[in-house]
Amino acid sequence: MSNVTDSQGEPRPIDPRELRVSDAERAHVVDVLQKAIGHGMLSLDEFTTRTDTALAARTRGELNAVLVDLPGLTHADTNAPLRPQPVEMRAIMSSIKRSGRWTVSRELVVHNRLGSTDLDFSEAHIEHAEVGIRLEVSGGSVRLLVPEHASVSTDDVTITAGSLKDKVGMRAGGRPHFVVSGTITAGSLLLRRASYVRIGSLLIRSPWKVSRATD
Repeated sequence: MSNVTDSQGEPRPIDPRELRVSDAERAHVVDVLQKAIGHGMLSLDEFTTRTDTALAARTRGELNAVLVDLPGLTHADTNAPLRPQPVEMRAIMSSIKRSGRWTVSRELVVHNRLGSTDLDFSEAHIEHAEVGIRLEVSGGSVRLLVPEHASVSTDDVTITAGSLKDKVGMRAGGRPHFVVSGTITAGSLLLRRASYVRIGSLLIRSPWKVSRATD
């Protein structure tokens, strides 16, 4: 085992918890957290907080801290990728809204009955080249705002007595690519792409949001 030197100049063993972690290890733990939320062990807010912690972790101790209270989620074969469970959102005569720097799972399922769902992906943390969104909408509305250079496919959406307005569409090489599927009954789906105009130090987004430019 590698050694380091203590304050007296004597070598000491490195605590395994102090070993540095790689991007692959961080990604593996995020996949485990996605599996945990699919099993109902974490709320969406807990998942977001722990994912942020995992992505910022420098050592194994910091990385393992987000998993310490999640039983049965170890994976012996680190070379075999985990298949994360979809993250489910439910709006039953209520509303769901996500915006800002939230972490997006590889697959989302939206259950919406007589409610509203607004998902703003324009500033979200998206690791995946493709994001699947499965809709189960009855009498509700869903609005999706995707990043400026994203593309969207809606070929697998079935609509009954409802409406779909796609203002994004396919774009060659668009990333991330959103694949929307599922059913809409007596409901609506609106897809828009964020666009930006810079005026001096201000960055203006359409739909309207004004922020200070970072460069």
